[in-house]
Amino acid sequence: MENMDFIFKICISFVAIWNLHLSYGQTEHFRVAALFEPEYEGMILAFQNAVTKVNMHSEVGPGKNIIYDLKTIAPHDSFVANKEVCREMRAPGGIAAVFGPVSEISRAHVQSLCNAFEIPHIQAVWDSRVPREYFSISVYPDHEVLGRSFADLIKHWEWKSFTVIYEDGESLVRLQKLLETARGEEYKMTIRMLEVHQNTFTSMLKELKEKQEYRIVIDCHVSKIRQILDEADSLNMLSAYYHFHFTSLDLSQLDLEDFKFKGANITSMRLIDPSNPEVMNIMAEWGLMETNIGRSPLLGMRAIGTETALMYDAVHMYARALAGLANAHHISTETLNCNKREVWNQGNSLLNYMKAIEYDGLSGKIRFDDGKRKDFRLGIISLTHHGLIEIGHWTPKIGINITVTVAQQVQDEREMLRNMTLRVVTIYDPPYVVNLTEPNEHGRMHEGFIIDLLDELSRILGFNYTIYEESKREYGSKVEATGKWNGMIGDLIERDRVNKADIAAAGLTITYARAKVVDFTMPFLNLGITIIYRKPMKSPPDLFSFLLPLSPDVWIYMIAAYLCVSFMLFVIARFTPYEWENPHPCNEESEEVENQFTILNSLWFTIGSLMQQGSDVAPKASSTRFVASIWYLFTLILVSSYTANLAAFLTKSRMVGPITNAEDLSLQTDIKYGTLASGSTRDFFKNSNMSTYKRMNAYMNANGDRVLVKGNTEGFEKVKSENYAFLAESTSIDYQVQRNCDLMQVGDLLDSKGYGLAGPKDSPWIALLSKEIVHLQQKQVISKFYTKWWVEKSGAVCEDDTDKKKNTNALGVANVGGVFVVLAGGTIFALLVAILEFLWKVSRNARVDKQTFWSEMTEELRFIFVKCKSTRNTGGDQGTKTVENNGVTFNAIPTVPNDRNHKEVFD
Repeated sequence: MENMDFIFKICISFVAIWNLHLSYGQTEHFRVAALFEPEYEGMILAFQNAVTKVNMHSEVGPGKNIIYDLKTIAPHDSFVANKEVCREMRAPGGIAAVFGPVSEISRAHVQSLCNAFEIPHIQAVWDSRVPREYFSISVYPDHEVLGRSFADLIKHWEWKSFTVIYEDGESLVRLQKLLETARGEEYKMTIRMLEVHQNTFTSMLKELKEKQEYRIVIDCHVSKIRQILDEADSLNMLSAYYHFHFTSLDLSQLDLEDFKFKGANITSMRLIDPSNPEVMNIMAEWGLMETNIGRSPLLGMRAIGTETALMYDAVHMYARALAGLANAHHISTETLNCNKREVWNQGNSLLNYMKAIEYDGLSGKIRFDDGKRKDFRLGIISLTHHGLIEIGHWTPKIGINITVTVAQQVQDEREMLRNMTLRVVTIYDPPYVVNLTEPNEHGRMHEGFIIDLLDELSRILGFNYTIYEESKREYGSKVEATGKWNGMIGDLIERDRVNKADIAAAGLTITYARAKVVDFTMPFLNLGITIIYRKPMKSPPDLFSFLLPLSPDVWIYMIAAYLCVSFMLFVIARFTPYEWENPHPCNEESEEVENQFTILNSLWFTIGSLMQQGSDVAPKASSTRFVASIWYLFTLILVSSYTANLAAFLTKSRMVGPITNAEDLSLQTDIKYGTLASGSTRDFFKNSNMSTYKRMNAYMNANGDRVLVKGNTEGFEKVKSENYAFLAESTSIDYQVQRNCDLMQVGDLLDSKGYGLAGPKDSPWIALLSKEIVHLQQKQVISKFYTKWWVEKSGAVCEDDTDKKKNTNALGVANVGGVFVVLAGGTIFALLVAILEFLWKVSRNARVDKQTFWSEMTEELRFIFVKCKSTRNTGGDQGTKTVENNGVTFNAIPTVPNDRNHKEVFD
């Protein structure tokens, strides 16, 4: 070590001799003063290295160089700082600029002194003085713009609740924009000072953990960050649920390899981009110095310090401005006295050149706006399993720009989850999780639908898991008295106080209230609330069950059709001439004709056809036969349908239940009913605005000790042993109905919801699990799990009543309405045929009787509709015809009624 110090002193001496040689060998030089505190060794070495490079490359111009007088002063010693500046000003030739100091008090005094004598004061450290002295210029980003970057990042992350930890008063100034942004009502921000007790931060971190403060913004010196992270790690606070954001721009200097696989989000911003070619070159150069002489501005760090790089940029910026002024004017410095009111005449010109300069340095583009550096770029860095990487950047004009793709983020999250062991809280409730009395074939003490799902997810994502049961076997509800959550939801919320649950996996319903305090995956099962109750006793068939195959409407329509067809048959038979015949076939000379379709005969004919028995009355005319055919078709279809449906009704035993839905349940008092004492089903009735459910909730509140149960198993046993109806999720009820033949589901679903896996708020694993759950649903894997645990594991012990209930509904008008339409259409067609036959008969008789067509029609209609007789007299002059019988000729009267002018016979 002594040899290294000796070599370093030789190098410094060489630099000093070189500067002295330049000062005496050249006629034009510019002398500057440099004041630094001892702890800023990196800035000192960067300053010296930069001046040497400026002179070696003649950046000021040919024959021009910069020489410096570097003094080390105590921190915050403003008196010594003032004294040294005055001494430098009194030296022969005076000075052309002052660099440093760093400490706030000393810096303020030097700024005032330089402003009084118009000597440029150049800084490379953060400064919040407002207004800043006119002759003071800083290459450090403006504190207001820098503070805006912190606020923009918090808004981009959408942090509504977080904690801000500050180190001192300067920290509050740096965080001012952030504090102003989070002042609204939608933000919940806690502010506290960085507390150190016996050189440790453990007590402060423990308090943060107990208060469940997972998002933390810390403004402190970079030298304290490693200790904070080490102590947070010892408290298990570097998990994926915590996010530490450090406002320091020097996080890249630290070795964070130990924390890469902890899972915590550790982020910061940096001004120095390591991929910048200038930075890469200077890192290589300073790294070589580190190897050869053991000392360089890096000071053994992994990256260049922000203030170190800015001091290097400040020297080069000053050299370029000096060169620009020297090219335009001859520059000469002057000896000044602090006791006299004198100024350096060219100081203002040199300052203006510096404010107008644009220069690409180690910290990016250097450009000033009103003497402040407002245009700069900050890289956003995050600790991943690959180390610290830049995930985006911020600029004053654009704001936040995240450059890491979604695919890269998902891949990083998957790699971080791989080989992690997640702790799963559940409730042993078949078929979701079954607690075994002895290990299964896989050597585990539990199995079930949830276990199969977790096994599949762990196989795909590569994580391990352990299971424990919630102590009180509660799913989770908000306790109104305390405002806290119980059950599995409570374990997730207060994971740092209890068993550290990463995931809740069970038949856990996704609800709005729960989703506000935890994160859910996409639902892996869809379900709803329904009722389970004992199956009622089978009742014998009704005495009049033979009427059931047809609905009451069909019976009424059938009777109406019977009457209508009978009447139409009567009318049509009277219209058509072919239904009138001689009632005495042996007496061919009879003048009477008779119609067989009287009212009673028409009714008898149709009823005989309906009963499939027939009658002694048979139609003869085309029109009446058509009516009879249509009626035969009608009775064939209707009787066949009735016969087919009658067998099922006579053999079916009806299940008569006292309730059929939730409305029936709420309006009766004989059957008790209830839900789980704590859970989403109970919350559904508490929060419902429907009168039925409000009435049920009032009943359960009044009889809570008797009707509310602690678990599904208790509820199902209560249904079996008591006159009790249990309201639960349809999946659980389906599972019980498959295995208990005495139980049945009553009514439809009361609501629609889903089961999902839950994690703490902002859990990094929920999105990955959701994606895989959707994928498993599309591949029908989850459906197979459901079939396995709900159907196959039941052994099909209960007889399915589905087949017995098939085709046992009464036939309604919709089923047999078509045959009524056919019957009506056929009857109308037959009526038209009868009318045509009637008109044809009237026309022929009018010619025979030598009457007009209308008088003959009037006479016929009067007989049909007024007389309503079934017999009639043919009467009139018939003429004679010769009949030969055994050689004897007679004059006979014609007997064919259609060939004469008939007359009515009245009683």
